[in-house]
Amino acid sequence: MNLKSDSKVLIQGFSEFISASHITQMKAYGTNLVAGVAPGFGGQKKYDLPVFDLVEEVTSKFGQIDTTIICVEPYQVLDAALEAIASHIQQIIIISAGVPPLDMVKLLRTTESNEILVVGPNSPGIIVPGKILLGTQPSEFYTPGNVGIVSRSSTLTYEVAWELTQAGLGQSISVSIGSDPIVGSSFSQWLQILDEDETTEAIVLVGQPGGESEENAARYITEAIDKPVIAYIAGRHAPQSKYWHQSGNLATVVKRDPNFGTTQSKLAAFQTAKVPIAESPAQIPQLLKKVIHN
Repeated sequence: MNLKSDSKVLIQGFSEFISASHITQMKAYGTNLVAGVAPGFGGQKKYDLPVFDLVEEVTSKFGQIDTTIICVEPYQVLDAALEAIASHIQQIIIISAGVPPLDMVKLLRTTESNEILVVGPNSPGIIVPGKILLGTQPSEFYTPGNVGIVSRSSTLTYEVAWELTQAGLGQSISVSIGSDPIVGSSFSQWLQILDEDETTEAIVLVGQPGGESEENAARYITEAIDKPVIAYIAGRHAPQSKYWHQSGNLATVVKRDPNFGTTQSKLAAFQTAKVPIAESPAQIPQLLKKVIHN
């Protein structure tokens, strides 16, 4: 994984999922944005970036690209990702939301035999505070430090970061894995990345109703994670009969345990794993200070 400030970054597509302010913010943060790709617009400039028709044209001019940020329309994401993979790009961040699930299945089958990191879809990306911003996360909420954040939400990720910043707890890496029904990298993968990261001292996991990724993460923590983890699950007081439309709810159309995907199921999993659970984002810094200082 290459998350250094000099990493070469490409943007594929200029749609509603990314704006001029996002690109300006990435540049201001020091992210090495080298070009954009928008078929039919090659030779032009967009947001002060040179635009090419094909990814291979970018790699021919600038050399190996480390990360691509995909912001095309949902039905174009698979083709854009496959084009990036063909050009040997190892980190793919999908900002676009609503990618067809079968397209994601095809993409993940392509990447499972390669060391390719896929974040998203429906993700604001990754930030390494003080070093690099890949996506649309608001950098002003972050400060460099040693707390890693991995989340399914977008706005809750920023809220947790701001709570930590206000409490004097900086962050090492923050990533939203995305909240479409099928996403690339999982909680478990990022828990392993953060557990192995030398800068990270403790981890905050932010979950929400839908699917079973939090339950899987809780089991993985007991089996493989050495660093302290604090969990926060959104929707604690939401009616159980209400499903969050963006939270991996394909399981709701098949017959599953009535507690499948509920906040209560996720809380129980973390309790079994003896992971401290915050009742609100504001409580996370208190719990972190206890585990960090012990």
